[in-house]
Amino acid sequence: MTGLRGYFHPKTATGASSLIPSPPWRYSGDLLTVEYRTDPARVRELLPEALELADEDPGAVALIWADWQSCSASGEELLDPVRAQYKEAFAVVRCRFRGQTYSRCVYIWVDKDFAIARGLHQGYPKKLGSIHQTRPHPYGPAPRIEAGARFGATLAASDRRLAQAVVTLREPSESGGFVNAHPMAHHRWLPSIEKGKGLALDELVESGAASFEGGQAWVGDAELELFEAPTEELARLEIREPIAAYYRQVGVVWDGGRLLESGTSGAGAE
Repeated sequence: MTGLRGYFHPKTATGASSLIPSPPWRYSGDLLTVEYRTDPARVRELLPEALELADEDPGAVALIWADWQSCSASGEELLDPVRAQYKEAFAVVRCRFRGQTYSRCVYIWVDKDFAIARGLHQGYPKKLGSIHQTRPHPYGPAPRIEAGARFGATLAASDRRLAQAVVTLREPSESGGFVNAHPMAHHRWLPSIEKGKGLALDELVESGAASFEGGQAWVGDAELELFEAPTEELARLEIREPIAAYYRQVGVVWDGGRLLESGTSGAGAE
């Protein structure tokens, strides 16, 4: 008698229904990044006890829009685009753990269920949202990747607009920003099924790209607005000072992470 198969739920006799395949997961994407400074206290309140504020520029935030095509090692999803294409928008801060600086995603919205499942595995706090961004194209009215090109981006969830940006490219850049340029320090949390038993899973993990390639990055300026919503707190990371905006096309492979610490986050199960 064979066991149930599949990397993730639902597990079946064949494993074909699994919401996500086993890693490695491969990504191609267009990224719009807007960096700004907020009150460091608003960053601190989002960090569990094990993590501290970054030593330099502790209030720096990156709000990133990404238009992805992703697939498993076989690449079969690329020929069935509904399984490959999705969009996301996410807020990243920096933190420190045992003397090392990490990036950490504190909010993230995606528009496909398989992306949420991958986030549960990786420690990204993913929720459903509506995400849109201008796509470049060499013909017609769409912007080219060049000085003066303008890109719009919007984020909404539960029928509420949460953020919107207009990015104007200025010149080529050596990087696509500094806030999201470190390994990620994320928590994998799962409450116990028994009331009052706390967390059944409480892991601080490190992960990042197993491999990375990227096109020419461009830097520019952004007009960014954040909006209040009854069940979202992105606007608490209020904009105090703009830093810069970036556009870049990237290719990434994710193939697992490593456990940094277990059972010490201080986070509750409520």
